[in-house]
Amino acid sequence: MVETKPECISRKRCFTYTIFLFILAGIFEIGGGYLMWLWLREDRGLIFAFSGAIVLFLYGIVPTFQRSYFHRIYATYGGIFVVMSLLWGWIFDKIPPDTHDLIGSLVILIGVSIIYYWPREDDSK
Repeated sequence: MVETKPECISRKRCFTYTIFLFILAGIFEIGGGYLMWLWLREDRGLIFAFSGAIVLFLYGIVPTFQRSYFHRIYATYGGIFVVMSLLWGWIFDKIPPDTHDLIGSLVILIGVSIIYYWPREDDSK
């Protein structure tokens, strides 16, 4: 069986690395989806479709660099995706998150932190 415990110099470095990967995956998925959206919904050229497909392909690769189980990686990523989608709308569509978006994002981030970072007995094997 593959070792799932990260080989890191420090706990802070491991945390920073995993957050970087989650954010990178989010940028690729949301960015690729946004390019496809522009192609189909806003009649942009075929280059948007091809670019979106390539970026979405890259999104599929990035989570494989995480050092945990598939289900925990994707559950955590799902929560981070929600928060990043709201940020994307704020930055690119100029629609700021409202109070409910912010409260929901906080709840989600607490949940994914528990899912991904809470120490477990099976992780120490």
